Amino acid sequence: QVELVESGGGLVQAGGSLRLSCAASVRTGSSYSLGWFRRAPGKEREFVTAITWSGGSTYYAGSVKGRFTISKDNAKNTVYLQMNNLKPEDTAVYYCAAGVEMRTVMLGTCEYWGQGTQVTVSS
Repeated sequence: QVELVESGGGLVQAGGSLRLSCAASVRTGSSYSLGWFRRAPGKEREFVTAITWSGGSTYYAGSVKGRFTISKDNAKNTVYLQMNNLKPEDTAVYYCAAGVEMRTVMLGTCEYWGQGTQVTVSS
């Protein structure tokens, strides 16, 4: 069982930055790939970025590459999403996700999801 708790959302002006956090509670000895998704109003959920449990590999959607950075603090089992140069189209509810296989995380078919945190970017 995995529990994911997101934090760090808020309101920011275009061009600004925000950092989201996702604290993952996992059974000792378990490992999961972790990712971020977002759902904008009236749109389907989309993949943003993912990272392996070790933090050694990362993956990004083209729309955020170069602006967003995913990282992981292995001691705290916490994954971060640093979002820079935010745009109004980044406005969405951001969800943390975890899965045993990276493939399921990137496809959004993974087992575990956080409750979501709102990010609003004003123009």
